[in-house]
Amino acid sequence: MRLIFAGTPEFAAVALRRLAEAGHQIALVLTQPDRPAGRGMRLQESAVKRLARDLGAPVCQPRSLRLDGRFPEDAATARQAMADARADAMVVAAYGLILPQWVLDVMAQPGPHGGAALGCLNIHASLLPRWRGAAPIHRAIEAGDTQTGVCIMQMDAGLDTGAVLLRESIAIEHRGSQADTTGTLHDRLAALGGELIVRVLAQAASGTLVATAQPADGVCYAEKVSKAQARIDWNADAERIERSIRAFDPNPGAWTSLGSDVIKVWRASPHPAPAPSHAPPGTVLAADDAGIVVACGSGALRLTALQRAGGKRLPVADFLRGQPVEPGVRLGPDGDH
Repeated sequence: MRLIFAGTPEFAAVALRRLAEAGHQIALVLTQPDRPAGRGMRLQESAVKRLARDLGAPVCQPRSLRLDGRFPEDAATARQAMADARADAMVVAAYGLILPQWVLDVMAQPGPHGGAALGCLNIHASLLPRWRGAAPIHRAIEAGDTQTGVCIMQMDAGLDTGAVLLRESIAIEHRGSQADTTGTLHDRLAALGGELIVRVLAQAASGTLVATAQPADGVCYAEKVSKAQARIDWNADAERIERSIRAFDPNPGAWTSLGSDVIKVWRASPHPAPAPSHAPPGTVLAADDAGIVVACGSGALRLTALQRAGGKRLPVADFLRGQPVEPGVRLGPDGDH
């Protein structure tokens, strides 16, 4: 098929690569503008833009798609590019811009071969209607969900409310060395999303595609994760904090304060022994090569991989050699400063 693809990060690039490998023609790629990143804050191209260039696909990078917004000229340029592309469908994956009604209307027009329009198809990394919104992978791990997956959705004017064309679930691992982080789960879901969108387009071509409305029950929203939300609340129970640490890995990274320093925590596990009742949450109970044990609102947590500002992730033994931590010190906003 002749496709428009809209996406920005690596999650989307995986799907774009899979569509190209399956023989679909990429008539146009929409992706976010280049952004400053890294220590030098140099402009960086998105993963999708880099791949589109390798594929020889034309790229459009509007700052907004709203014709009545701050950048109407960008939206008008994108609208003309979409019309000129004469695509059979638009595939959307982690694009980062809200699609206004005019985009849905353009894609509702018959394709270049006069067939029924497929419209805008979204690759969404959750089992809708659970975790509609911007951060479904983070929120599924944080909540302790045991299952997640990918839905291919027919986009409408609502926020992830469209009919589901295909879904497939995978397990989330919460125990042991194989416990999922957002990073590991992202990679598995990205690969699954690429496979499912190819299957949906094949079903559309054969006339076997079936759309199923989302149920009204079970709706919840995955709000975007902020750095402030990634600050560890030691008043929470140990298992919830451990899930949050994995949910915010690799971005933005769960963090706490140690005196005046900001410390990121990358790996932890609930400590089997209960914390002493007299130890306020955030109190360091023990610190050795096996881990830094910290009292929580309920239970205790053993921290095993940490990072100081400007440093790199370190096993706890290496971290402690560079920054000793004494029992009795408190982590977090109530600690010693």
